[in-house]
Amino acid sequence: MRALLVVNPAATTTSARTRDVLIHALASEMKLEAVTTEYRGHARDLGRRAADSDDIDLVVALGGDGTVNEVVNGLLHRGPDVDNLPKLAVVPGGSTNVFARALGLPNDAVEATGAILDALENRTERTVGLGLAAGTPGTEDESVPERWFTFCAGLGFDAGVIGRVEQKREHGKRSTHALYVRQVVRQFLNEAHRRHGQITLDVPGQDPVTDLALSIICNT
Repeated sequence: MRALLVVNPAATTTSARTRDVLIHALASEMKLEAVTTEYRGHARDLGRRAADSDDIDLVVALGGDGTVNEVVNGLLHRGPDVDNLPKLAVVPGGSTNVFARALGLPNDAVEATGAILDALENRTERTVGLGLAAGTPGTEDESVPERWFTFCAGLGFDAGVIGRVEQKREHGKRSTHALYVRQVVRQFLNEAHRRHGQITLDVPGQDPVTDLALSIICNT
């Protein structure tokens, strides 16, 4: 088996020691190439490369939920193909690691690596349904590019908070719970549409729900 390890060194709980332990453990069981991301979107580019390769069987993402999302969107840049795409394994290295927790993986990177090796030895795999967010044809947002998500997609207030957090991270702030709380407060105080939002929910067979300030679509 040949694997590609994608390491996000900027992820909150990812360290050089964690990376080295993971590389040593995986390299003892397979032919491994490890790449450290160097810019925003690099993990997506690596996932795309793996999807287009004929000799990569597994992509391992070491990082947070953002890293996983980038890798997934790279792997699926031509659309889902269960039979031909590399498998994906996740080692938690972020602050919350929601996707890894949803899969039942330990939140400790070393323990999660052990769980992945056990799954490989036992040939255990799991198919996960994904969500796809895209613009609506015939509307002003039809040019919005498609984006896959693994567990949830937030619109309105939630997206505003995440946008603020990402701006802070680009300026060197670490992704902590305190950072999120501060940005929630700032988004609330500065959101012009917090009382009457601009989101409309259309469900087939039901009346539209209008003026939503926040919407979170969850993959259960």
